[in-house]
Amino acid sequence: MVAVLHLSASLITVVLLAALVLQLYALVDAALAPAAAYIAAGKLTKRAWLAILAVAVLVVLLSGWFGPLGLAAIIATIVYFVDVRPALRRVRGR
Repeated sequence: MVAVLHLSASLITVVLLAALVLQLYALVDAALAPAAAYIAAGKLTKRAWLAILAVAVLVVLLSGWFGPLGLAAIIATIVYFVDVRPALRRVRGR
């Protein structure tokens, strides 16, 4: 039973670290895109996305991804990857 609990805790830690790495990648990616690309893509401003993603990283660092704030942080990162980033890449010609 103890081995199962240890494995479960290890799996949760790995998932939390993976989420944090993806969030940090999203934050850096958002910072590297030009501000004009956000406007041309019809998305929130670069400043807004940097703030959203920075808060998401802080939430996961401070409280994990459990609970409503953690879930909102993960959803914000997913939205960046599936909606904002592809739109920015189209505008930038990639």
